[in-house]
Amino acid sequence: MAVLSAVLVVALATAGLAVFRPGPVADWLGGRPKASAEPPEPDPPVVLAGADANAPLPTPEGVRAALESLVRAAALGDRVNVSVADVATGKELYGRGQDDPTVPASVTKLATGGAVLAARGPAYRIPTRAVAGAAPGEVILVGGGDPTLAVDKNGFYPGAARLDDLAGQVRKALGGIAPTKVTVDSSLFSGPVYEPGWDSDIPTGGFGAAITALTTDAGRRDPVAARKNFDATHGAAERVPQPDLTAGQQFAKLLGLSGAAAEVKRGTAPAASGASAGAAPAPGTELGKVESLPMSRLVDIMISDSDNVIAEYLARQVALTKGKPASFTGGAAATGQVLGELGLPANEISLADGSGLSRTNRISPSLLTDLIVLAGNGSHPELTAIFGGLPVGGWSGTLDTRYQKAATKAGAGVVRAKTGTLSGVNAIAGLVTTADGRLLTFAVLTDRAPDTLDDTREALDRISSALAGCGCR
Repeated sequence: MAVLSAVLVVALATAGLAVFRPGPVADWLGGRPKASAEPPEPDPPVVLAGADANAPLPTPEGVRAALESLVRAAALGDRVNVSVADVATGKELYGRGQDDPTVPASVTKLATGGAVLAARGPAYRIPTRAVAGAAPGEVILVGGGDPTLAVDKNGFYPGAARLDDLAGQVRKALGGIAPTKVTVDSSLFSGPVYEPGWDSDIPTGGFGAAITALTTDAGRRDPVAARKNFDATHGAAERVPQPDLTAGQQFAKLLGLSGAAAEVKRGTAPAASGASAGAAPAPGTELGKVESLPMSRLVDIMISDSDNVIAEYLARQVALTKGKPASFTGGAAATGQVLGELGLPANEISLADGSGLSRTNRISPSLLTDLIVLAGNGSHPELTAIFGGLPVGGWSGTLDTRYQKAATKAGAGVVRAKTGTLSGVNAIAGLVTTADGRLLTFAVLTDRAPDTLDDTREALDRISSALAGCGCR
């Protein structure tokens, strides 16, 4: 990764979890040599102590005593479904409507992340290609579904693949032939660009975008301003209405086209034929390719920033691996299929999208805790990347300002979880280490919450804080 700042290095051993502060980046990557007189760097100090796999296992009775009154808090509404399990053994320690499919909001991203890591693998990178068109000098820009693709070094996502790099490859491949035209092929994705079940303000509110196979900066109109204002806007940013055409226009400029020659239309890349016309590359010949950050990093960003657009693109990657249409419907169906293949209860998940913006999504709390157990017990190492982006209570992401009050302080620094919020819907799912050092997973989903957001969040945090503060035996 080109930029590593505020990175959490997650070490999972058996059911242990330790988080360290970042060390010297250049040394990690084998870059800057040390002067001989310079003392060796010390090991990075431990921020959170690793969980003790030999710590006493909480009892169901102890967990029930700690949680029963908290899950009945009025601020949570009249439908609160909860699952708590031990990560090392998978043993259920507490359940209340744990198998009932519930509206998950952004907690859906845990399911999306788990499915794409299982289907594509943590090291997979999404390609964006340029191929020769039918006419000499015509360049077809082929979208592979990379939501983080940047135009240049000023992109929103650090380390993302860049169109200016691809343009350089194209110019070299064309040799003395000047580019004459750019066509965009975004045919990899199908179906509507907005999910029909989304609230009406999603397309215009900045938290969603038109989902096309070719885009730059997840459709943000001004990635520099969006990055600068990220904290103030909570990630919302103005998005372009046709991301694929906008990306094509940016690429045409990078190739030196202007005026009428820079006009971009959609088309389909020709199949490679191998037959060239004179000095021009044969139609379909690959002229260049750039690749996204690895899948593990994309999942990391999706979870830590609760990036809805990345989530939708990753769900389509799952669809592609299963031979389904790369659409909202195909991605949702493929995600359920992959989770079922992992041994999770497929009848307890029903999705319409990959981000959780749709109110028609349903996931049971126990499916979420079962997924986290699979990722944390060593049986599916490809899933462990799901932990890297989890916000830490009182420290990072959507949990940075939570776990601050006396009733929730026990969870500060020891709760790592994904949150989800829609009006009337509040959810949280993740990991917590008990006072004895036992690593547990929990999920609390409520989809009939009153309009008391701060109180509802505090009520949710009290539940995980109770687990953090007790041995529950």
